[in-house]
Amino acid sequence: MAGWFELNKNDKGQFSFVLKAGNDQVILRSEQYETKGAAQNGIASVQTNSPQDARYEKKTAADGRPYFNLKAANHQIIGTSQMYASEGARDDGMASVKANGATATIRDNA
Repeated sequence: MAGWFELNKNDKGQFSFVLKAGNDQVILRSEQYETKGAAQNGIASVQTNSPQDARYEKKTAADGRPYFNLKAANHQIIGTSQMYASEGARDDGMASVKANGATATIRDNA
């Protein structure tokens, strides 16, 4: 099964999205947006930028765990991964975002 986006609204009225892989695992999480339209634009940016290797920034948290950011052409962060146990797992997560990020399927829970 292919991945999908889930668009959500929190109790403060802010919007965010996650990208899920076909196994229902969250592989990318957005920031909080003030409007639904801004969150939808974030999804469109993931769809455009996720296939491009140059848009991924490999990072290491203060505790040593690897993660990554997906960035737009203007270098703004579109989404952030979970923390991984190894660099190999992080790289697998990046490959999953590349494989699933262009999906047009959006589950609108907002």
